[in-house]
Amino acid sequence: MARSSPFAFLHRFRGGRFLEGLDPRGPEAFLLLSAAAMPVAFSTWQALLNNFAIERAAFTGENMGLLQSIREIPGFLAFGVVFVLLLCREQTLLLASLCLLGVGTAITGLFPSVLGLYLTTVLMSIGFHYQETLQQSLTLQWIGKERAAAAMGKQLAARATSGVAAFAVVWILLEVLKVDYAWVYAFGGSLTVVFALIAWRIFPRFPQATVQNKRLFLRKRYWLYYALTFMSGARRQIFTVFAGFMMVEKFGFSAAEITLLFVVNQIINMLFAGRIGKAIGHWGERKALTFEYIGLIGIFLAYAVVDNAWLAGGLYVVDHLLFAMAIAIRAYFQKIAAPEDIASSSGVSFTINHIAAVIIPAVFGIIWLTNPAAVFLAGAGMACLSLVLARLVPSQPEPGRETVLIRPHPASVPASVPAGE
Repeated sequence: MARSSPFAFLHRFRGGRFLEGLDPRGPEAFLLLSAAAMPVAFSTWQALLNNFAIERAAFTGENMGLLQSIREIPGFLAFGVVFVLLLCREQTLLLASLCLLGVGTAITGLFPSVLGLYLTTVLMSIGFHYQETLQQSLTLQWIGKERAAAAMGKQLAARATSGVAAFAVVWILLEVLKVDYAWVYAFGGSLTVVFALIAWRIFPRFPQATVQNKRLFLRKRYWLYYALTFMSGARRQIFTVFAGFMMVEKFGFSAAEITLLFVVNQIINMLFAGRIGKAIGHWGERKALTFEYIGLIGIFLAYAVVDNAWLAGGLYVVDHLLFAMAIAIRAYFQKIAAPEDIASSSGVSFTINHIAAVIIPAVFGIIWLTNPAAVFLAGAGMACLSLVLARLVPSQPEPGRETVLIRPHPASVPASVPAGE
């Protein structure tokens, strides 16, 4: 591997197997660097959020629910990426989004108030959600169907590796060096900006294989993908908002303890996300999603009654590991989608994913004030509905065979379906 490669340090990780066969200046390497850059800022923001909000901004559960709803508004508006792409390339916009994420994180500690945290969260969130949208779009465009799930698993592993490093640094800064929250935020956010600038300097501009639609649309034949995406957004909020808040409010976890919990999550993803991606490619999307949602039903039911901090932490780790199974939803879409629909549909899917995300934190934050267990019981109900939807995914999805409800003509299965259908 070339000495100038931005992945020289990762090539030594686990004997180089992590990047085996990778062109260090190719599109997949670019996507891996982007995936690794994002958690440096976002993990810093996430690790400090609950304690910073409670200790410095005097947040209540209702305030936290509202902040998380505000944080998801840019995700709800992710369809706007289609219009921005009229002005610049996806690759360029992805790097600009990383910079915005970094800046928003870096200045968070300078505004220790309810309003200040709301405003910096919006700035950070715009960069985060646009980066996520474009990362998904470019992955599905640049990487073939037979390798997409494995490649997305590698990206999760790269994110986890970077996240472990970020959480470790946050813990050292807080516990060993006793650095103030503001400086920790500034350090993590600035590093993400530096990574984005490195990627801009090192990598060439990669051509598009297929010209993408630059307009908004919903295809009726993608309805199952939309439904799975919507339910995934709802499930994610129960974990992101309320499981983490429970650790601090009910069990009294400190900022350093929350950070260590995040480190465990990331180490497990670092070790297993790549394998999960390969397993999804082997099992198929239907089996992978079925496994995820059966697991979630049990986890949410356990959240509702757990009264032990160690057990709650274990549930949190297993819950986080199941997030890797979301690769299956994207891999399923790649198999049924027209190639020119990917960029626009990625933006639209993020909007659909965040419809529930905008509503659930604020509404459930009010429920939390009187009955925290009801929040997790509702999450179990959402997982049950997701399981029903997962069983509608064909064992071999393709254009013209988007759900098990469609019976293809026995003589042949069409290789493609007109984009307007």
